[in-house]
Amino acid sequence: MILVSEKTKVLVQGITGRQGKFHTRLMLDYGTKIVAGVTPGKGGEMVHGVPVYDSVEEALSEHEVDASVIFVPAPFAKDAVVEAIDNSIDFLVVITEHIPIHDVAQMKRIAEIEGSRFIGPNTPGIISPGRAKLGIMPHRIFKQGSSGNRRRPNSWD
Repeated sequence: MILVSEKTKVLVQGITGRQGKFHTRLMLDYGTKIVAGVTPGKGGEMVHGVPVYDSVEEALSEHEVDASVIFVPAPFAKDAVVEAIDNSIDFLVVITEHIPIHDVAQMKRIAEIEGSRFIGPNTPGIISPGRAKLGIMPHRIFKQGSSGNRRRPNSWD
């Protein structure tokens, strides 16, 4: 199953922070279609040509988004995930580490209830080699292949 491609429209939550800004540049260079970023209080700024908004709702009023990658500090990660889910973003990649386990449990439960899914927290992200990446992995160690296109055996359904 292919979860991200060159057509996936991505929002970066925490885009103006050191890690968010750095990895946004690398994701853009790889070909990831980043359409907007969110950092409360930083609306109106630009990061590597990507417009920044104060909230997910504000970003979605201007852009269509398929997925969000989250680089916010641990104390704010649960709120960022809930904000994305509340605004109908159904695929999230949570890079943030050191999120309290009770926050992760709440994030997981909210995602299940709302029909969203997320990878993480504390993940390097996800990549479709040669197409797009959401996260921090060094793309040079991946190569294109067919494993994402394989159908699972019926016994796994």
